[in-house]
Amino acid sequence: MLIEQIYTGCLAQGAYYIESNGEAAIIDPLREVQPYIEKAERRNAKIKYVFETHFHADFVSGHKDLSAKTGAPIVFGPTSMKMGFDAIVATDGQEFPIGKAKIRVIHTPGHTMESTCYLLINEEGKEEALFTGDTLFIGDVGRPDLAQKVVKDLTQDKLAGHLYDSLRNKIMPLADDIIVYPAHGAGSACGKNMSKETSDTLGNQKKTNYALQDMTKEQFIKEVTTGLTPPPSYFPQNVMMNIQGYDSIDEVLHRGINPLSPAAFEAAANETGAVVLDTRDAQTFAKGFIPNSINIGIDGSFAVWVGALIPDLKQEILVVAEEGREEEVITRLARVGYDYCIGYLKGGFAAWKADGREVDHIESVSAEQLAEIIEEKGKVNILDVRKNSEYLSEHVLDAENAPLDYINDSMTKVDKNMTYYVHCAGGYRSMVFASILKARGYDNLIDVKGGFTALKSSGLFPVSEYVCPTTLL
Repeated sequence: MLIEQIYTGCLAQGAYYIESNGEAAIIDPLREVQPYIEKAERRNAKIKYVFETHFHADFVSGHKDLSAKTGAPIVFGPTSMKMGFDAIVATDGQEFPIGKAKIRVIHTPGHTMESTCYLLINEEGKEEALFTGDTLFIGDVGRPDLAQKVVKDLTQDKLAGHLYDSLRNKIMPLADDIIVYPAHGAGSACGKNMSKETSDTLGNQKKTNYALQDMTKEQFIKEVTTGLTPPPSYFPQNVMMNIQGYDSIDEVLHRGINPLSPAAFEAAANETGAVVLDTRDAQTFAKGFIPNSINIGIDGSFAVWVGALIPDLKQEILVVAEEGREEEVITRLARVGYDYCIGYLKGGFAAWKADGREVDHIESVSAEQLAEIIEEKGKVNILDVRKNSEYLSEHVLDAENAPLDYINDSMTKVDKNMTYYVHCAGGYRSMVFASILKARGYDNLIDVKGGFTALKSSGLFPVSEYVCPTTLL
C-alpha cells in the first residue's frame, strides 16, 4: 500500500497518488499529468481512477487530460452540474476498489456544494486516511464564499451552514487516528489561516482546529466568514474550466514553446497587445528589462500572482525567462488557466540587450540607504504593498498600505509627480507592483531591497507593535 502526497509549493497544493496491488488512483492532479503516468509506469501500476474533491477555483486540474491519456474514469462527488466531459457522479457512501483497498465517497458540502472527501480503507480493512480537499485543512476549513460566484442563489452564510453540518455529521465522528490529507496548505487563498503542515491526525485537528471546537452553527458561520477578503478574479474562470473542460496541456505547450528573435518578439508585442511577462529574479529585472514589461518572478508564488494581476485568462502573453526555464514558465501559467502564451524571447533578456534594443530599469535602495535619504530629506512617501492583514499585524510607522492584491485600487494612492519608496515582505511583490505601475507610466517608484524584513532588522525604522493576525488573506 502506498500513499504519496505530491505537494506543489507555488500553489500550496497537494495532489495524491494511492496504490494497492498494481492499481492506482490520483486525487486532485495538477494540469501537467505526465509525472503521474510515469510514476505508475515505473511501479508497474495501472491508474484506475481520477478523483476530484470539487471543482477547483485556484488551479486548473489535470483530470480531463489524465483520463484521456490513461482511460481512467473521472470521479466527482454528488453534483447536478453539467460537465463538458464524461465523469462518474458518485453517490454519498459509494465505494471504489483500488487493488485490495477501497475509497469511500463522503459528500461534504460547504466549501462548494459538490465538495467531497475520500476515505481510504486500507488492505486490512482499516480506515486509514481522509483526503479532504478544501473541506478541512490543517488548522482551518475551506472558505465558504467561492461557490456563490458560480451558483447565484448561494450565499456564504448558507454555504458556511452546510460546512458546519458536514464537519460535525460526516468528519468528526471518524476515528482520531485517521490521517487528514488536505488539498492545500499555508499560502493558498482557499482558506484564511492554514497551517504550514500538510497532514495531521484527525484527532489532533479535533483538539486544535478552531472550526472543530464546540460552538453553535451561528457562531461557526461568524467564525469562518470573518476576515474573508474578495477572492482573486481568476477563481470563477478556473472553476468554469474545470467544469467545462479545456485545451490539452500538450496543445498549450506547443503553442507557447515558440522561440522568437528580439525583432520577432518586439513585433509580436506591438501587433498583438500581448502582456510581456518577465519572470526573472526581482533585482535582476530591476537592473534592466524590456520597456513596459511586468515582473512576476518564477521563483515565488508565481501562478497565484499571475492569476491575481492578469484578469483575462485569454490574454496573450509573451515570456522573458532565464534560458532553459521557458517550458517551466508556460506550464506554470497553464496551471492557473493562462493557455495563450504565444512565444518567448530566445536567448532571454541578454539577447534583447545584445541586439541594441531599448532597455529600462527600476531603482532599488537598501534599508540603510533609505534611512540615509530620510535623514537628509526628512519624511518620504513609503508604500507597503503587503496584504492588509500583514500591514495590520506589523508595519513601518507612517508607511501607507497599498496592497498588491488590489493594485487597481492601490494605484489611486500614487501621485505620478511624487516619489515613493515601495516595499513588501522580502522584495518579490514590491518589484511586481513597481513594474506594473512603471508600465502604466508611473516613473517615480523606488524599490526597497529586502522589504519589511530588511527595514525591521536594520533597527533604523520605527515599527508598530506586533498584533497576531486572525487571517492571512
